[in-house]
Amino acid sequence: MKRIFFWLKPYRLSLSVIVFANILSIIFSIFSLSLLAPFLMLLFDKVPLVVEKPELIFSSESVLNWFNYYVSQIIQTQGKQAALFLISALVLGAFLLKNILDYSANWLMVPIRNGVLRDMRNKLYEKILILPVSFFSKEKKGDIMSRCISDVQEVEVMILRSLQQIFREPLTILFYLTALFFINYKLTFFVLLILPIGAGVIGLISRKLRKKSVEAKDRMGQLMSMTEESISGLRVIKAFNAIWTAENIFQKRNEKYTKLMIKIYRKVDLSSPMSEFLGTILVMVIMIFGGNMVLNGNGELPAELFITYIALFSQIINPGKTISVASYNFRKGMSSLDRIDYVLNADEKIIEKDNAVEISDFIDKIEVKNLYFKYEEDYVLKDINLNIEKGKIYAICGHSGSGKTTFTDLLSRFYDINEGEILIDGISTKDFKINDLRSLFGIVTQDTVLFNDTLFNNIAFGKPETPMEDVIKASTAANAMEFIEQLPQGFDTIIGDRGVTLSGGQRQRISIARALLKNPPILILDEATSALDTESEKLVQSALANIMKEKTSLVIAHRLSTIKDADEILVFNEGEIAERGTHDELMEKRGIYHKLVEMQSFVE
Repeated sequence: MKRIFFWLKPYRLSLSVIVFANILSIIFSIFSLSLLAPFLMLLFDKVPLVVEKPELIFSSESVLNWFNYYVSQIIQTQGKQAALFLISALVLGAFLLKNILDYSANWLMVPIRNGVLRDMRNKLYEKILILPVSFFSKEKKGDIMSRCISDVQEVEVMILRSLQQIFREPLTILFYLTALFFINYKLTFFVLLILPIGAGVIGLISRKLRKKSVEAKDRMGQLMSMTEESISGLRVIKAFNAIWTAENIFQKRNEKYTKLMIKIYRKVDLSSPMSEFLGTILVMVIMIFGGNMVLNGNGELPAELFITYIALFSQIINPGKTISVASYNFRKGMSSLDRIDYVLNADEKIIEKDNAVEISDFIDKIEVKNLYFKYEEDYVLKDINLNIEKGKIYAICGHSGSGKTTFTDLLSRFYDINEGEILIDGISTKDFKINDLRSLFGIVTQDTVLFNDTLFNNIAFGKPETPMEDVIKASTAANAMEFIEQLPQGFDTIIGDRGVTLSGGQRQRISIARALLKNPPILILDEATSALDTESEKLVQSALANIMKEKTSLVIAHRLSTIKDADEILVFNEGEIAERGTHDELMEKRGIYHKLVEMQSFVE
């Protein structure tokens, strides 16, 4: 409950009003039900009229006598029909006020429920953007999406919709039990001895339900993850005629999820009849025990009070039943909250110091000293020592998995190194403000990342106030204006998910335009290995040449022409810089680089 109250904290005032409205509603309900039995006994002459005004003291019998006296006065002076109309009006008025208060509480609860969902979604999205890249290399994308969408919705359905019952029904039971104590404390004590047995049975089933619900959420995450992977890899699935294979795997997982959900809902559906049956047992026990007290004739429990007692106790059965169902739903919803908290409580790892230093420009050099880094157990980078001087071009090459991309990720602090340090102009990257540090770098990745938005917003990504003339200038330098001008809506064209409406070369040029617009002092480029037509390749290479002018560039190079033009070549092998130098120097050494060239590992 503590975790739920954390989300409810901003809505304390509204919740207080809801609780107050619920209390008044319960009081009006008790008042109206308590009037009926004594009044009917008087109306049909089952008890004598009270002619002398009794003394009002704090006891059920005194209150009953006081009520009988005033009703008797009305019957004597105005007749039974007048008394009938008056009591009916009082009961009707009490129920009207009760229902107005109930609706008011529900009306106030709606914005609370939706507000909590909004807050959860906002917090989750903020956390996703803050979490290090390493977190998402371990987790399935579909499962994270399931936590952010399905689990948040499940919290609304299973927990927040139960909040009204959770706030209201315990108060209902408490106030009705207080009224029952007031009527006859012995009988009520007897009831309280039996109630925990039913609560224990319901609680036992609820605990089992939560465990099953956690498993169900994980299975739903697997289904969403597989769906997302299948959509992304649809071309591969069709090309390899693997549709049947994918369907078979999905159907097996879906069948397991379905069977698990059947078990869960059968347990949920058990809550209502079980609580109703337990309530009926209680009523029968009260009938036997209380009926004997009336039949004994010692005046301990008058017949009219016993009827009132039964009427009031019957009003506890529905709240008890509602709490039972809400408890089941709450347990089921808590499993979703656990999955949401897993993301929200994940270790951010990349943490900015309180006294972090601002940086706005790159002046001299980047120094890498004794750098070691690992994702899991084994180091993927070992003993890296390097000076990257301003204005120079560095070509990074090596076999796949040698640590090239990991090294460039560490410069902009997507990960924190395990040992050693990276200094920019003599200051550790860990001492800079993270946003300032990353503003120094422009990144053009091999797998172009574009968003389902307009061309303008993709190029001006992160800088929405950018003037159109600056976007046009960057697009021209990236050789992208040629095809943008041919589009019917120009820069306002929506390019689809991941830029699917554009060709490979067009996507790369938009990515380059984005980096040009940012105009960072340091560039990290990962040359695309995908095959482009000759014209597109020339345009992309020309755009890359434009972006590297007067910049410090680190190029994960796949083209021999790019490597030859570099001021220095860094050859990575098994996590170490095995060789470094110019093209001619490394060819003379006849080492790893020479083998890579001889094996035609690079594109001409």
